[in-house]
Amino acid sequence: MLNITDVRITKIEGDEKLRAFAAIVLDDCFLVGDLRVVEGEDGYFVAMPSKRKRDGSFKDIAFPLSNDTREYIEQKVLVAFESTTGNRAISRIETGEAPTVRPDLLGVEEFGFSPKSNP
Repeated sequence: MLNITDVRITKIEGDEKLRAFAAIVLDDCFLVGDLRVVEGEDGYFVAMPSKRKRDGSFKDIAFPLSNDTREYIEQKVLVAFESTTGNRAISRIETGEAPTVRPDLLGVEEFGFSPKSNP
């Protein structure tokens, strides 16, 4: 599994749902930016970097290939968000709920990868 060695939080004021931008550093050598900490109806969650398509919808451009990795990233980012802002960010991970699968996200097959099965 990847090792997140740093999380950088930039708090956002005045937005209805967006609370912060985050960047994660992997193994002290690769930065992934534009993750977003969003306050939804069911608590806080981490949205992956995305770009706007010509039709106005959004498409994630970087995302975890497994739920375990998604949960790991979300936990690290939300813990950093809590320590930076002082806001309690109860995530789906802490409540034991399964993460919501968004049907609009591209699957790994669309990028030419084969999904790995967890043993």
